Amino acid sequence: MNYIKNYAYNHKTIKFDFKQTIERFFVEEIPLYDFSNKGNFLILKIKKNDMSTWKLITVLAKAGDLNERDIGYAGLKDKSATTIQYISIPKKSEKELYKNLTTDKIEILEKTYNRAPIKIGHLKGNKFSIVLQQINESDAKFFNTTAKMMQSKGIPNYYGYQRFGEDSRSYIQGKELAHSGKRLRGSKEKLLVSAYQSHLFNKWLGQRVKLSNTIAEYSIDVAANKLNYPIELVKVLAKQQQHFKLFLGDIVKPYPHGKLDFVKDMLYMAKAFEQKKVSPTGLLCGANSVRAKSDAYYLEEEYDDNELSTLKGDRRFAWIWPKDVETSYDKEAKKLTVEFYLPKGSYATTFLEEVGKFSLKGD
Repeated sequence: MNYIKNYAYNHKTIKFDFKQTIERFFVEEIPLYDFSNKGNFLILKIKKNDMSTWKLITVLAKAGDLNERDIGYAGLKDKSATTIQYISIPKKSEKELYKNLTTDKIEILEKTYNRAPIKIGHLKGNKFSIVLQQINESDAKFFNTTAKMMQSKGIPNYYGYQRFGEDSRSYIQGKELAHSGKRLRGSKEKLLVSAYQSHLFNKWLGQRVKLSNTIAEYSIDVAANKLNYPIELVKVLAKQQQHFKLFLGDIVKPYPHGKLDFVKDMLYMAKAFEQKKVSPTGLLCGANSVRAKSDAYYLEEEYDDNELSTLKGDRRFAWIWPKDVETSYDKEAKKLTVEFYLPKGSYATTFLEEVGKFSLKGD
């Protein structure tokens, strides 16, 4: 990707070996709500390995003699992982599905029923358990301390490298599609354009993190000079206790969900941000996008694209707080197991990169 990722914290790099495999990467969906155990939809809690969500849907559709569009899911899960996710199918296909489902890559852990199918986004978050190798004992201790600090202070909510394809350049095709004026056909074209949306978001977020780092690391005079900002503005920004600095016109949202609101008083909103009541959002440009105002608009404008109207626009949390962070270290194997929870749409690899301060993609 043609930008350097800016990390929010200035600790030393922590060395470890990361590989996303079915033996070392575990993720479990946390549903948005409890299912009613009544209704015309069968809800399956499924454990799968070495299988993408797309492949899972294909296998279930064939077993249940269903159209793929009849199968509901809350989010996409990677192939190279052991994952637990929830799937809905019409109740009438239950017997057919059970009779024909034979693959050992899928295990049905639980079943229940619900009045409505599962839809994209019907997800509170994900629990992760990830095994890191080749990490020495002192780095394992520092990893634990650093990760728990980030649980308290939060991290930038970058899209992970997985979003951008094997060569990290799928957003370039997405940009061409977005500017072609053609109607998008199929899920692949939509994914490419959404990769372009995500690329612009990551670039904006990196710029805001770098800006915030400058204010945190330098005196007011030096920071004002480096940023070419008025001294009075930098003074107000520096008074904000949280790392990611808010500007007038930024769009915040109650955390973890709620209605959008504009920053009219920076210090008042900064206090709510510090208390984890709200979090700033970044633009996912597209149809019906809500844009920032005032100073924040000018910071966002460079990473906007008014020609992208083939996909619906949105706002994405720029800052999140990992939860339930726990680590356990195997001294003989030099192996660290890391467990944590992230809200929906956030990437475990982004959290690990922020702690380790290096790219897990290796490029």
